[in-house]
Amino acid sequence: MEKNFVHLHVHTEYSLLDGAGRVGDLAERAKNFGMPALAITDHGNMYGIIDFYKAAKKSGIKPIIGCECYLAPFSRFDKTGGENSRKYAHLILLAENNEGYKNLIKLVSAAGTEGMYYKPRIDKEILRKYHSGLIGLSACVVGEIPRAIIDGDFEKAVNLTKEYVEIFGRDNFFLEVQNHGLSEEDEVRAGLLKIARQLDLKLVATNDAHYVRREDAKFHDVLLCIQTNKTVNDSRRLKFSSDDYYLKSPDEMYNLFPDMPEACENTLKIAERCNVEIEFGKLHLPEFPLPENFSNEHEYLRELCYKNLPDRFENVTDEIKKRLEYELDVIHKMGYDGYFLIVWDFINFARNAGIAVGPGRGSAAGSVVAYVLKITDLNPIEYDLLFERFLNPERVSMPDIDVDFCYIRREEVIEYVKRRYGEDKVSQIATFGTLAAKAAIRDVVRALDAPYSEGSRIVKMLPNEFRITLKKALETSAELRHEYETNSEVRKIIDTSLMLEGLPRHASVHAAGIVISKFPLTDFVPVQFSNGALVTQYDKDKIEEIGLLKMDFLGLRTLTAIDETVKNTRMSRGIEIDISKIP
Repeated sequence: MEKNFVHLHVHTEYSLLDGAGRVGDLAERAKNFGMPALAITDHGNMYGIIDFYKAAKKSGIKPIIGCECYLAPFSRFDKTGGENSRKYAHLILLAENNEGYKNLIKLVSAAGTEGMYYKPRIDKEILRKYHSGLIGLSACVVGEIPRAIIDGDFEKAVNLTKEYVEIFGRDNFFLEVQNHGLSEEDEVRAGLLKIARQLDLKLVATNDAHYVRREDAKFHDVLLCIQTNKTVNDSRRLKFSSDDYYLKSPDEMYNLFPDMPEACENTLKIAERCNVEIEFGKLHLPEFPLPENFSNEHEYLRELCYKNLPDRFENVTDEIKKRLEYELDVIHKMGYDGYFLIVWDFINFARNAGIAVGPGRGSAAGSVVAYVLKITDLNPIEYDLLFERFLNPERVSMPDIDVDFCYIRREEVIEYVKRRYGEDKVSQIATFGTLAAKAAIRDVVRALDAPYSEGSRIVKMLPNEFRITLKKALETSAELRHEYETNSEVRKIIDTSLMLEGLPRHASVHAAGIVISKFPLTDFVPVQFSNGALVTQYDKDKIEEIGLLKMDFLGLRTLTAIDETVKNTRMSRGIEIDISKIP
């Protein structure tokens, strides 16, 4: 019988500056090995879940949604002890079903908001609350149980194991064995085997994968140097023990555990149990709080439009009424009545509060409803702008109204939205800074301990184009290509930079993105604090994919240029606009 295996301990590029395996490459590698599934277990976050889920599905393998969580030694609210203390342990959590996925979101959210202390941490109190639907693994040598074994306290290791079994249930907690050639792992495996026999528990074999192939270890090593601001020549830096931390084949994994094949076979049994389906395209728009005398959003939206018509048009013709009715009908059929009311409401608040509001941007300028509600300030009928460019029943997608506010008072609008729909239903959105071409070269040069001037010299050879990639630069710059082909040090720098280019470097707050949900956000998306702001761990594109309402609240120092609005509409190119006509 041919052996097979499923990796249940995998760090992707979203273990920021620690994982060098891109989700697509990992999924494709697992597929090539004939593996039926693959897990994602990034450090303390769920940033890459949606990308990973889609990549795995595309490769025809089952995505297993998980996280390597940091466990606080006491309460997650306890923030004492300092950075160098033993302040946390590792714990692998895998979602067995959709309930487990939702509970994982709640745990990771609590870690990123309540438990943040150098690392995002959970504790056993909240783990007991949200354990349902989750499978726990005892993790690497930094797990609580392995650490007790290494410390020589076997009794403590047994008691900790009993505690985890009590939390998860006997069938939902596995003792995790690894073999990367570390003497500590040998000691831990022997201890875990003894505990497994004593308590009648199952073992599971994992490899702590941080990159795709063995040869990628050298690139991962540079990535660690970038993370810790060290160089490869620094003997005291963070460094992995070997080049074994890659996505190994089934045969390689069985060969690592010749005396416990059942630990490898259990990966398949766990994979069979894990079945999470993430729903895309179903909208979760918040409900607009209607006045008492209105029974539905469509009725109220229509009333507002007709009430405001005389303010926008001196002569309300049949043509204008026909266009308005057409748009209202499309909006209603597509389920976006509430969307327009929500946008109208916070813009109306801003205007009444004396907060400067931009005239509108993009395809929303083609909507009479948006113009009548004073969401936009450009008359679409006068300039023959297409509503279908903005909202089209044949191309179902979320409408996108970008709104500009005075940057000084933008937060007032956000606070109003929170009061209106609930603190737990409104958040800003994360964005990810990536290692772009020039930044990658400079970071790699520093990590390789090459002269700073060499990095500057290579960067100057890159074409001065927006978002230039190294691959394209090598194709278009004869000077760079010549250096690459004739200078071995330059080749090493560029090859390393090519491997790391595009990897996410850090998470931060999107300059404009706001999400508003019908239900508490942590029913759908993990959140965290970033620079004092509550942000989602999924970026704006993922937010839209899972059906949440994303708005752009851009804080501007000056109002948006009107011609920018017109440029983005299909039928308006070449039209001269009289800015004096804009209210």
